[in-house]
Amino acid sequence: MPLIVKMIDQHAEEASFLALLRDQAMHAPHYDLDDLGKLDERIEAHLDGLRIAGLPGLDAVLQQLSPHAQGEVFAATVPAFETGNIAAMATVAEHIRTHEGSERFMTAALGWLDWERISPWIERMLASPEPLFRRIGLAACGMHRHDPGPALLAGLSHTDPGVLARAARTAGELRRRDLMPAIRAHRQHQDAAPRFWANWATAQMGDEEALEPLSQFAEQAGEFQYRALCVLLAWQKRERSIAWIRQLMQNPEQRRIGIQAVGLLGDPVSVPWLIQQMSDLPHARVAGEAFSLMTGADLALLDLELQDLPDFDAGPNDDPEDANVALDPDENLPWPDPPLIAAWWQAHGGDFQAGVGYVLGLQQSEGSYRQALVRGQQRQRIAAACGIARLRPTEVLFPTSAPAWRQKALLGEPAAFGR
Repeated sequence: MPLIVKMIDQHAEEASFLALLRDQAMHAPHYDLDDLGKLDERIEAHLDGLRIAGLPGLDAVLQQLSPHAQGEVFAATVPAFETGNIAAMATVAEHIRTHEGSERFMTAALGWLDWERISPWIERMLASPEPLFRRIGLAACGMHRHDPGPALLAGLSHTDPGVLARAARTAGELRRRDLMPAIRAHRQHQDAAPRFWANWATAQMGDEEALEPLSQFAEQAGEFQYRALCVLLAWQKRERSIAWIRQLMQNPEQRRIGIQAVGLLGDPVSVPWLIQQMSDLPHARVAGEAFSLMTGADLALLDLELQDLPDFDAGPNDDPEDANVALDPDENLPWPDPPLIAAWWQAHGGDFQAGVGYVLGLQQSEGSYRQALVRGQQRQRIAAACGIARLRPTEVLFPTSAPAWRQKALLGEPAAFGR
């Protein structure tokens, strides 16, 4: 194989792998904005290699579209839309039509590209008779925080639950209060996705009636649980949140989400209880994360983590008979050392006031949430975006999944490379 072909294939493979890694990093507990920026730089470097290669580069990523392709869809979508290559776009479109699970990676690629480049294609998608492309068009508008206009109301009356869910989500991201009646109509939709996003969206617009349905999502393990929890605790009255968390703790199966709720509430009166949870292996790391979210103490940086890691595996294993196939959501968190953390708290606890909410060591406010967006980890940043949304109710939601250079521009932070 000629060297140039090898190099092109390597760019294609690396761009695809890193796009898959980025998809996971968006909700990871160990990625901050700088980490995301470095990952985005690596993706962009390989995409640049494919751009320089021209048509052979585009052909290389298209050839990667196997039945199980995911990151490969991202790597193929970017150059296809950048070059306006109709045949390549058609190939990617046909792939996502026939392979479930690949749609999100085409959406991510459209979120990556500049709006000016993709907007003509998004307009076509929004007018498409196929629900698949309506969903993608609405998603791209949401990711860019660009108002799709009449297509949003049309989406909210669509018969396809996926289009409906995405329209509600985009309306919530854009804070389209004028659409609240149309969104509310789906509050009790029989499908979980439209039901969740309808309540999520109107809650972000101050609709208190959406909080009870959101609390139900927060009590159920699944893809909507953490998002529901962040919005619920941002908008629900503090006394009601405290009562809800206490009730949650009555059920041992709700312990993990209860610990996360305590961290999001941010009241330092709960720190001794959190330190107790750090001795319980299944919940130790998430308790450490909740402690860090509240106090701003970086367990690794301050040497507050265990030196000898416990023998504990919460995720899937090699046993084909084992029904546990879920990945451990806390895999990349440090293991806290309870005695060391108790000593740290004894030395620093006096800096915190009981009954007050804290985030990363600062009293919860627009300024501290913004600080969390600048220096927090992704799960912390998702929560901070919800906090800011509560305090700035007329602004679009901060896009914590957008390319790092776009996020840094919104935050006034210097980006490593421009777009």
